[in-house]
Amino acid sequence: MDGAYLDRLLRLNRGNTMSNFLEATRGSVTVAGATRTFTLVGTTAPGDAKPLILVFHGSGQTGDKHRAFTGGVFDALAARGALVAYLDGFRGNWNDARRESRFPARQADIDDVGFTRAVISMFASDRRIDPNRVHAVGYSNGGQMVIRLAHETPDLLAGATVIAATMPTPENFLAGQAPRASLPVLLIHGTKDPIVSYQGGTMNWALRTLFKAGGPTWSATRTARYFAERNGITTEPTTTRLPKKTTADPTEVERTTYEAEGVPPVVLYTIHRGGHTVPAPSSSSSSSSAPALIGKTSHQIDTADLITQFFDL
Repeated sequence: MDGAYLDRLLRLNRGNTMSNFLEATRGSVTVAGATRTFTLVGTTAPGDAKPLILVFHGSGQTGDKHRAFTGGVFDALAARGALVAYLDGFRGNWNDARRESRFPARQADIDDVGFTRAVISMFASDRRIDPNRVHAVGYSNGGQMVIRLAHETPDLLAGATVIAATMPTPENFLAGQAPRASLPVLLIHGTKDPIVSYQGGTMNWALRTLFKAGGPTWSATRTARYFAERNGITTEPTTTRLPKKTTADPTEVERTTYEAEGVPPVVLYTIHRGGHTVPAPSSSSSSSSAPALIGKTSHQIDTADLITQFFDL
């Protein structure tokens, strides 16, 4: 999403979200001669070896803007003992692996994989984080970046969370292929997402122009099956409709689980009537104030809780 579009969302509910935030600091690393920045939530000392959560924002955002957009929902992971780094893309985007991406990060071939590796190394050098417990969480364009990492550097990650993004079709996918490694994957997607369709396909002309991205992608369900098969899971999934927590929220949540003995699971949370948003408690998400623009935010589940439970953080 472009800056003006996002700023409108933030103004709608800014006053209700800031109290949810934990104290944060700014940090930076140098990658290929360029300074890359991030916002860090949580504290750690040498030898603490905490889990590290890397958060990749959506198009037109920064780490701080995504933090405000989600009402600081991922700060809860820091409150539970992890270190959370909200990374900043290059001029609002990540160099994802979609062939038809045309934003500056893609055109300049920015080394976002190197940025990811550098942040991990920075905190792993003195055991402030456990390098075996690094998790990547991405929303929209950031979700596409996490998909790239899962293919090119699965050795860096203990788990991947992809929100409001789906797998590009093979002809639209440029990621390099590292030796395949099994990886637990958590996917979250709304059936009424007006930007990245739950059913897959190609963005319409207006969206391709606005976001400077496009090309065909698979559906959310096919994306989940794809990652399950990469993990060696060939059995049919189980699907459960979750009980509603609040009747005032029109969304409903369905969990589809792919699992097999001895390999990491893949789980898809389908948000029925949900939009291009990050599910969160009603007191947290500023995106819930703009359903006409990006669709409804579900308050039936809390994304931070799902990540905590799924990855045993």
